[in-house]
Amino acid sequence: MPNTDTAKSDMRYLKGSPGSGFGQGGLSALNVEGLPLTKPPYGRISAINMDRGEITWQIAHGETPDIVKNHPKLKGLNIPRTGQPCAGVAGLTVTRTLVIGGECSFTTTSAGRRGAMLRAYDKSTGKEVGAVSLPAPQSGSPMTYMFEGKQYVVLAISGAGVVGEYIAFRLPSSS
Repeated sequence: MPNTDTAKSDMRYLKGSPGSGFGQGGLSALNVEGLPLTKPPYGRISAINMDRGEITWQIAHGETPDIVKNHPKLKGLNIPRTGQPCAGVAGLTVTRTLVIGGECSFTTTSAGRRGAMLRAYDKSTGKEVGAVSLPAPQSGSPMTYMFEGKQYVVLAISGAGVVGEYIAFRLPSSS
């Protein structure tokens, strides 16, 4: 909401935070012709070599938001995956060989289906090695457990029109 308190400042400004955005929240709050003012990636995963203090790899995590990929000003452009802002919403889990995390926003696939993805990345390279469609975005950090010698990942999902639930997936044996 624009500032109107002239006792504090004569400058018009918007109050907000990186997690909640400005006024409306998220990517759509501060924009130019409907496009986010901030430069992508909007969400990323970074692997850091703690011995050397260097970034080993970085990837944009999450599909490009619909407000970006469907914007008429970007029609005909090949927009690489931009990731999604998830500040404080949900985290990742790490297995012996994988980094696993879900998207925290709804997007629409090329087939017209709305939902989110749970993605698995190779822990040493950041290369995406698998993805599973979810009916709603991740709303809690994933966790992993073993049952009868098999490894599983479970996470909470919820969102507009989707009641919160837990979903579990069995991982391949070498994970």
